[in-house]
Amino acid sequence: MLLLKKLVSYYILIGIVLLFGRVVLFLSNFDEISSTNNLYLTFIYGLRMDTITICVLLLIPTVVLCFTPKIMASFANKFLKFYFLIIISLVIYIEIATIPFFAQYNVRPNYLFVEYLEYPKEVFSMIFADYKIELISAFVSICGFIYCYIKYYQDSFFSVFEFSYLKRVLVFIPISLILFIGIRSSFGHRPANNSDAMYSSNRILNEITKNSIYSILYAVYSNNKYSSNSQMKMYGDMDTDEALKRFKTILGIDSLNRIEKTHFKNENPKNLVIFLQESIGYQFVEVVGGEKGITPNINALSKEGILFKNLYANGTRSVRGIAGITSGNFSIPGKGVVKRNKSQHDYFTFSSLLKPYGYETSFIYGGESRFDNMRGWFLGNGFDKIIDQPKFKNPTYVGTWGVSDEDLIIRANEEFKRLHKENQKFASIMFSTSNHAPFDFPDGKIELIEGVEKKSVKNAIKYADFSIGKFIELAKKEEYYKNTIFVIVADHNVRVYGDEAVPVNMFQIPGFILGNGIEPMIYDKITTQPDVLATALDLMGLDLTYPIMGKSIFHNKKKNISLMQFHDTYALRVEDTIAVIGSGVEAKTYKYKNKKLIEVEHNIEFEKNALACVIALNHIYNKKLYK
Repeated sequence: MLLLKKLVSYYILIGIVLLFGRVVLFLSNFDEISSTNNLYLTFIYGLRMDTITICVLLLIPTVVLCFTPKIMASFANKFLKFYFLIIISLVIYIEIATIPFFAQYNVRPNYLFVEYLEYPKEVFSMIFADYKIELISAFVSICGFIYCYIKYYQDSFFSVFEFSYLKRVLVFIPISLILFIGIRSSFGHRPANNSDAMYSSNRILNEITKNSIYSILYAVYSNNKYSSNSQMKMYGDMDTDEALKRFKTILGIDSLNRIEKTHFKNENPKNLVIFLQESIGYQFVEVVGGEKGITPNINALSKEGILFKNLYANGTRSVRGIAGITSGNFSIPGKGVVKRNKSQHDYFTFSSLLKPYGYETSFIYGGESRFDNMRGWFLGNGFDKIIDQPKFKNPTYVGTWGVSDEDLIIRANEEFKRLHKENQKFASIMFSTSNHAPFDFPDGKIELIEGVEKKSVKNAIKYADFSIGKFIELAKKEEYYKNTIFVIVADHNVRVYGDEAVPVNMFQIPGFILGNGIEPMIYDKITTQPDVLATALDLMGLDLTYPIMGKSIFHNKKKNISLMQFHDTYALRVEDTIAVIGSGVEAKTYKYKNKKLIEVEHNIEFEKNALACVIALNHIYNKKLYK
């Protein structure tokens, strides 16, 4: 059958492009996957994922070829040639774009791939600065394909229209059935999805097996459906009341919104300043077991206050860290609360908590606060003031993501001086920008690390560390320092990667609290960003009622737990036992030893606790219980 032959030829053409992309990923990540059993099955399972995608792309041509009258054959021929030109160009682009995306995140393109297109200025500036080779490669490859396709590929669909209209309509039934089988890729109860690519215990190999186009579309679909019961059931099913009960037990609380009495009662409660650091992992900070010579200021200053030596981030995105340290919650499934509709107003933050006590609150950021909807979220949830890039007058340095951290801390210091002079209590969150590709920072501020490019993660972190040191140096010269709690903490690690189901060690971040009168100590038990917020509020000297999902380290019921979200997978850690659950995959239990996951026998109850966390978090958000 000529019509089927035409479709098969394009199936093969698109399949070759997808196969080439998978081979590149396979070879470039070979060291991480080489010891895995059944290594080459990635190409068999990968073909299945590619077939799903290609069959979807062939639906429109099938309808056009089967139902277009012969009188419109010329139009149909032009349409189909243009259609395949666009589709194959798009496939080439995505396969090339997958390479740097995979290098950065160790996953196939997902919702992040399209989410940041809302911010073209920042994203395209970063691409032009940091991914020139990939950009040029994509441009040359696509232009080369278009040129060859137009000039040399003289394929015509006219011959298909020589068959009678009735024959073409009738043949639609078997061909559409074949495409349906290819798209569903399963004769079971459920159609195939990304979880069917996860045939190995090596997470990187599973990601190579996936298809990028399918991953993007599936992530977008899943993100839009995450709050629905049907999507949540992909994690597993549990009664909501049971989930909430288990969740509270895990956290060690009787109710979400509760009274927490301070351990540092103060008739003159202290101010609060949180300096959130973009993408600083523990591996760069000597005082928590990382490399020497990158963060001398963090190393020194942490000895003056409370150092959290075993601190873990909520997730891998800034919005997860912002929510964790500002609202004290764990990451909910799907989009972060900073960007979701139901959390744009009346959502708990330390601003709404402290407002009744006369505090003026602010968000100070060197970039444009519209990014990631930060401006809307902060203003909608109680913050009095946003100071972002447009409000910096004559900054000394402006990079891709905004003014320098040094400009940020100078402006923040002036703001706090003014508020103190006016006898105004304040609570503020500052957010750095320097440690973000393409790693822009001013010259002459730090001694560059030997053997490392200037625009690199390590030098960017060293500059961020310089700014932290200068900020505290400036603050110590001012009167407000004596009555302020300072929190320095990262939003997430610089790059969360690894071949494990959840690379737990890459969730570890630095954090410390200092201020006048705080006794220096090292807290080496497990802590989370919600714990850090609860501890900082405790040190302020107020009895407070709040729904924070962490506890002060001075609380006798503080538990050694963390809950980490890695894309659509969650890891619940209690002491050194970890339960990992994911959307549509089997739950597993691990022991965490020497920063590695060791799979052990299923602990069913513990795995149910992990499921309970996901269901409870989703329920709390949907019912607006987090106020």
